[in-house]
Amino acid sequence: MAKAYAQPGVRPRQTGWVGWIWFGALMMILMGLWGMFSGLVAVFSPNTIVAWTTYGLATVDISTWGWVHLVVSALVFVVGVSLLTTAATWARVTAIVLVGLELLLQFAALPATPWWSLVSIGLCVTVLWALIVHGGELRPVST
Repeated sequence: MAKAYAQPGVRPRQTGWVGWIWFGALMMILMGLWGMFSGLVAVFSPNTIVAWTTYGLATVDISTWGWVHLVVSALVFVVGVSLLTTAATWARVTAIVLVGLELLLQFAALPATPWWSLVSIGLCVTVLWALIVHGGELRPVST
């Protein structure tokens, strides 16, 4: 049996999985906004946390963490907005990288917050599936 492929330059038709891409873009926008807010809080309340770990004494400068969080969250926000409005290939690729990074970070956070991490891992896997497999169906949202 021969498979029928789309002609060059013809986009595949949209399926229900595009809704998961929109969901992922909206989650990226919300996560970016929340991350920028928490980053600003950390920047304007410069403190140092001292914690004892199995490897010794660890100090973390909250102000530095806040700036890093602010920049990364702004990137997540911009990519989420671009994915939702323009459906550009660069936004889809960047979203795949960012969601993949978030997936790895949730595995690292599993011992500290197991239930939240499991929910986040499930959402990340679903959004990655939608972006990778059905990303070609994505079209810009018309206003």
